[in-house]
Amino acid sequence: MTSSGAQSPTIELAQQLISRPSVTPLDEGCQQLIADRLSTVGFRIEHIPFGDVSNLWIRLGDTAPLVVYAGHTDVVPTGDEAQWAHPPFSATLVDGNIMGRGAADMKGSVAAAVIACESFAKQHASNMKGSLAMLITSDEEGPAIDGTVKVIETLQARDEQIDYCVVGEPTSSKTLGDFIKNGRRGSLGLSLTIHGTQGHVAYPHLADNPVHRALALLSDLTTNKWDEGDDNFPPTTLQISNVNAGTGATNVIPSDFQIELNLRYSPASPATSIKNTIEKMIEKHQVDATLQWKDSAQPFITEPGSLTQAMQQAIKTVTGKTAELNTAGGTSDGRFIAPVCKQVIEFGPTNATIHQINEHTSCEDLNNLTAIFENLFEQLLLSGEHHGNA
Repeated sequence: MTSSGAQSPTIELAQQLISRPSVTPLDEGCQQLIADRLSTVGFRIEHIPFGDVSNLWIRLGDTAPLVVYAGHTDVVPTGDEAQWAHPPFSATLVDGNIMGRGAADMKGSVAAAVIACESFAKQHASNMKGSLAMLITSDEEGPAIDGTVKVIETLQARDEQIDYCVVGEPTSSKTLGDFIKNGRRGSLGLSLTIHGTQGHVAYPHLADNPVHRALALLSDLTTNKWDEGDDNFPPTTLQISNVNAGTGATNVIPSDFQIELNLRYSPASPATSIKNTIEKMIEKHQVDATLQWKDSAQPFITEPGSLTQAMQQAIKTVTGKTAELNTAGGTSDGRFIAPVCKQVIEFGPTNATIHQINEHTSCEDLNNLTAIFENLFEQLLLSGEHHGNA
């Protein structure tokens, strides 16, 4: 059941990482494993914990430009382990794939980046023109409060400027290298509570049903066309993710109706504009409502330039594919790095099985991903032609 390339350093390290049950915010020693490996080739190791979250900052070199790989060692829960074909933390190799929670999102990518950094350091530490670093957290899949955002604040406080950043999220769709994410839409959450008056269902004239009152409003919200997007971003979308009302009894009109909404918004519809539109809709429908907003991610874009071109060239060299720039999908820790780094992209394995039962990724893809990362580092740090934010 072993695969081609299964004995490569990348696959061996991926198996070691996947075998550790590091469900958010746990790290379970993954970061120490990385630190021990890269310290032997000259990287300076710094553990930056906040609360229950483990963060790792490792750097080789002191000069600009600073090239950073950002990733995470935490994973989402496994779900019903009985439904897995193989135990989710066994890191089993089957038919050319490595199976397990985090194989695609994103321990496989982290392993590829570590081996690429190790190989680059062994060959080029003495002649590189710049610095190479990794930023690893155990808080990406969770609240994302004490992870990457706190490390970025720490680096800012001591004037460590990131020039290029590659976030190793699984961005590929059908085959490795078909997509690079060069930006993401924003994420705006709304907890909306519609207030009414509780009563007996047989005497509706003595009550006020908030569910009934909300129906026209929700119809407007879900059919509204927010924008057309733009050249870089798909249109803004709204989804209802949770609803709750009632006491559990079938003969009681509820007093409140709670609705959770999320909008993934493009720059064509700023968060302030969306809030204003929704508040006007509520006023139009004359409902008594309480609103709690959470603007958890601002949209960002990296225009085509030295980083996107270098990544496209690396992908072309290794796979022969021409990667397309794309901004669709969810949020990542890139949203915390973009405000302090002008060039942030995301690239990693295929995302078809992320967060699913029987998550897996191709061993061949992970070995190719290692070669892509190393080629990228060589382009950015050996020629002296790239100058980052300068």
